[in-house]
Amino acid sequence: MSRLTDEEARYIAALRRRDERAFNALVVRYQDRVYNLVLRLLGNPEEARDVAQEVFVTVFEKIDKFRGDSKLGTWIYRVATNHAKNRIKYLSRRKDRQQDSFEEMPVQPTDGRLSASFPRPDEAMEGQRLGDLIGRALEALDPDQREVVVLRDIDGQSYEAIAAITGQNVGTVKSRLHRGRLRLKDVLEHWMKGRDVLADGSRRG
Repeated sequence: MSRLTDEEARYIAALRRRDERAFNALVVRYQDRVYNLVLRLLGNPEEARDVAQEVFVTVFEKIDKFRGDSKLGTWIYRVATNHAKNRIKYLSRRKDRQQDSFEEMPVQPTDGRLSASFPRPDEAMEGQRLGDLIGRALEALDPDQREVVVLRDIDGQSYEAIAAITGQNVGTVKSRLHRGRLRLKDVLEHWMKGRDVLADGSRRG
């Protein structure tokens, strides 16, 4: 169990008093990290900005529930990943509803609409940075795998910190990370060969 230092305890006490200066300092310290985390999880800058704002509202409202059994940053990351996964579920349901409405249309959308969403492999290699490719490939992972891959391989969190953030044990974290890395490698390899697995639901596993 993590023990707070006297300085941390005073800072959290100020947050619990809804001290505006303390909260502003917290936003300044964590806003970039929270935004980058949810951006990697969501893959959409506009959605990421909305979720990041929601995260800090929740932190402000729920700070009384922070028990101090982990670092404050770990708790904030937990709030952020929970918000991001909830948004992923919402977007997935909305996408399913939109797909149902498309199927009911007398004239189906053209095949070119989907292919236009993703660059051809040669265009990706020439016009996209590797980070952009990985960001798109992350969409092929299920939310739990994506979460641990982002936290470990992009954000550099330790296994123990990831376990605290996700509420899972270290063994589960390592298992999800292993499966997520394999899936990511498979997606990137197929993409480089010109097979857009992200556009083919049958390739998802």
